[in-house]
Amino acid sequence: MAQKPNSVVHVEFHSTAPEKTKAFLSDVFGWKFQDMPEMNYSTFEPPSAPGGGLQRAENMPAGVLDYVLTENIDQTLGKIRSSGGTVVTPRTEIPGMGWFAVFQDPTGIALALYEAGQRPRAVRAKPRRAARKPSGRGRKRGRRSR
Repeated sequence: MAQKPNSVVHVEFHSTAPEKTKAFLSDVFGWKFQDMPEMNYSTFEPPSAPGGGLQRAENMPAGVLDYVLTENIDQTLGKIRSSGGTVVTPRTEIPGMGWFAVFQDPTGIALALYEAGQRPRAVRAKPRRAARKPSGRGRKRGRRSR
């Protein structure tokens, strides 16, 4: 099923001890984690969506950050500002995936936005034209006969 805009599409755990959290969640819930060392990040897929990630709590306190899908992150950030929210992390690229931004509602609750990147379109081979065989009925150049 396709994910719909304005739905929670990703859950991210921020931990002061990610390996300990990973072992705990694996033990209790049986979740399998996929490490992404280049990003210092691990992803997981629970039995039902949304899936999520785990990272070391560095710029944020330990806790959970939910990502809301948007079709246009810049427009949504504008609505957040005009509705009294604060942008904590501006639109930032996730290489090969899309963009994210972190914001707080007027009471201080932190949430994130996610905008999917453009998926490359499959390159279709141009259909080959069948070679034309001479018909033997070529027209002579010059005047047309009526």
